Amino acid sequence: MIKASTAPYAALLLRVSLGIMFLAHVGLKVFVFTIPGFVGYFGSLGLPAILAYAVVALEFFGGLALILGVYAPLVALPLALEMLGTIVFAHGANGWLFTNKGGGWEFPAFWMVGLIALYLLGDGAMALKPAQRNAT
Repeated sequence: MIKASTAPYAALLLRVSLGIMFLAHVGLKVFVFTIPGFVGYFGSLGLPAILAYAVVALEFFGGLALILGVYAPLVALPLALEMLGTIVFAHGANGWLFTNKGGGWEFPAFWMVGLIALYLLGDGAMALKPAQRNAT
């Protein structure tokens, strides 16, 4: 049974923690690996290098949207698809454990499940939803 009194706060906790993780993840790409380094990595995977810029933008703006609760369930879907792409193109062949050389698919899979759970739960408490605010 779902506890209706606390479920919105569970969604809030999930939403904000996922958003912070994405901002930290994109920060790693920008400040440690650098944008040119990340673009090169994408190319080394056989992916169009320009797609790396879209991933950086998705993680940055998606992370902010999750934290603020701006259409969080809708934002969670493309982020979950990104995690699936991470498994397929980058980490899947490295085995299950993320501690394996090159990082396995354990962490991206768990991240993807969390995003799908957020999609199913909804925005949760303290979410900014401009369209819904005007409708009420």
